Amino acid sequence: MTSSAPGRVSAPIEVRGLTKTFKAARAVNDLSFDVHAGSITGLLGPAGAGKTTTLRMLLGLVTPSDGSATINGLPISKLASPARTVGAVLDTRGLHPARTARAHLDIYAAAIGLPAQRATQVLAAVGLSSASDRRTGLFSLGMQQRLALATALLGNPEILVLDQPTHGLDPEGTAWLQQFLTTFAESGRTVLITGQALREVEPVVDNLVLLSAGSLVYDGSVEALRASHRSRLMVSCSNPALFATALAARGITAATIAPDGRLAVSGTDSDALAPVAAASGVTIFSVVADHADLEQLFVAMTTPHYATGHPGYGPPSSHYGPPSGHYSPPSGYYGPTAYGPSGGHR
Repeated sequence: MTSSAPGRVSAPIEVRGLTKTFKAARAVNDLSFDVHAGSITGLLGPAGAGKTTTLRMLLGLVTPSDGSATINGLPISKLASPARTVGAVLDTRGLHPARTARAHLDIYAAAIGLPAQRATQVLAAVGLSSASDRRTGLFSLGMQQRLALATALLGNPEILVLDQPTHGLDPEGTAWLQQFLTTFAESGRTVLITGQALREVEPVVDNLVLLSAGSLVYDGSVEALRASHRSRLMVSCSNPALFATALAARGITAATIAPDGRLAVSGTDSDALAPVAAASGVTIFSVVADHADLEQLFVAMTTPHYATGHPGYGPPSSHYGPPSGHYSPPSGYYGPTAYGPSGGHR
């Protein structure tokens, strides 16, 4: 990634070398990425990865230890009308339980100089018109999320920044939010959302920024991440080490012994295994295709001690993965071969 020239804005959101240290703990470490207009970017990672701290620095709520986070080329404090430029939702704790949804929005609308009718418009936009006079303390978590989004939309912003917006939504609500964000981005506007699971955002995001322990491990498209994923064959045989050597002699070098003793083989199909086994005197007991999904790859990249329910898959063992020189990570991958450091801060 390259920085834009002085005075030139290459993306609505630009993060450059962003770092935040709380006492002895580094929550965000030298983070750089862009969020482009007309796109939805997912900032993802496990709890403690630094997602919310990053958003708080972008929104001027936390001062960076180093680096910068700008909106339309400026820190948010320098924007002429922040509420009309960026709408943000970090949590729903700003909802007073005794206040109605309409009263809540009226207060925020007045604060940024908007007419009261704007509250009616955004309530309709998020599907809460029928609940406008209900106290927010009676709202479900999903309804609270919708009201928080309505608050962010008051200024008709060109940028939305949402922290875990699918949290608390039922499947219908999630589908509604995905369609809403897609339409918002298709109008040429910009969306940055966070999440702890790829499945939460995969249907709608164009780009991914993956964090582990405050550091960037991947910045690129969903398609590139998917293309990097390779299925493999899990081979149960009489002598895995000998079979791996025999396969390497035939040019099939992506073969490693999994923790359960099976041989994990990539880059070939099952038909190629039998002749090699016969020639080397190895008996094959079974061959199972291991089709781990994109979510498993995401967890493997962002979690240091990951293990799936499928024996032999994932990087809990130091023996996991294709041998050095034969693994080709996706363009934009910044993490180490072991898929990321341990620990972290949210």
